[in-house]
Amino acid sequence: MSVLINDKIDELLKTTSRSFYPTLKYLPKKVRGQIGLLYLLARVADTIADSKSGETEELLKLLSEYNQVAQGRSNDLPDFSKLAEIQDNPHEADLLRNVQDVIDGLTVYSEDDKQRMLECLDIIVGGQILDLKRFGPAKEGGKLSALADNSELDDYTYRVAGCVGVFWTKMSLAHLITLPSEKEEEFFEKGIRFGKALQMINILRDIPEDLRFGRCYIPEQELSKHEMKPEDLFDSNNIENFRPLYDDYLDLTNDHLDAAVEYIKMLPETQFRLKASCMLPVLIGQRTVTLLREGNILDSSDRIKVTRDEIKSYARKLLRALIIPGGVKRLLEKNKDSSNRTQ
Repeated sequence: MSVLINDKIDELLKTTSRSFYPTLKYLPKKVRGQIGLLYLLARVADTIADSKSGETEELLKLLSEYNQVAQGRSNDLPDFSKLAEIQDNPHEADLLRNVQDVIDGLTVYSEDDKQRMLECLDIIVGGQILDLKRFGPAKEGGKLSALADNSELDDYTYRVAGCVGVFWTKMSLAHLITLPSEKEEEFFEKGIRFGKALQMINILRDIPEDLRFGRCYIPEQELSKHEMKPEDLFDSNNIENFRPLYDDYLDLTNDHLDAAVEYIKMLPETQFRLKASCMLPVLIGQRTVTLLREGNILDSSDRIKVTRDEIKSYARKLLRALIIPGGVKRLLEKNKDSSNRTQ
């Protein structure tokens, strides 16, 4: 039975996680399944929350009921068939048709691992509920709303990604590594910043798409300091006014990525797979920041992202770096230097 469940989970992961699946393949077997399953549990919630149809109360109800079932507090799983029909992404539609299989995946793991996954999912769902209440459904042409200030932005990045850094760290300490007790707090802090870095990249890359659906994650307070309003971000000609603030957020993202590099350095040298699984998103993240500095993010016709070929190239470089003494450190530093030269 567990083999059948794992096969279903793996197939869903292959189709729904373009950038995460390559990272997942590097992970040690002791934690690969749990981290992959948390990804799917969170992706279900994300797909519900980001559905571009329905009313706020309806989506909040579906999101809450899904989490209640996943947490084991209810057996009444909602019918997601109608929500699946309106998805633009066929893989996300398929995911919604197989939510029960994703939840059943929890039965494969120990109670401790299950609780680690559900603790993180609960925080993520809480962030998405807050997001829905703040912005409403992602409806094209809807009323534009913005975060108020940087504290709201930091809180949001923790709820939807920083908490994953905590989960990842807990799984590593439980199954793979041991650190001196005085180092664990630092390890968790850097893990949180690792997650925040990846979410900041999503926010800074997806500004035009979010604006189109009424969501501005660039805080209104910060925009006002540059004599701008959220509506000004619709016009690509405003990039020069926006650039100083945008560069500040890219700098913050780079600082978080630096913390992620320090996180990787804290991992034992013997943990090749764990290091590799952490390194790949950092390399891709550094490259994405470079591209974002070079382009006009307000131009919705110019989609900025790392290509599949580039991801494959990083994966090959990573494999070589892992077998060469000092190769990991050199690869990270070279990638960072390349990012810094564009500033």
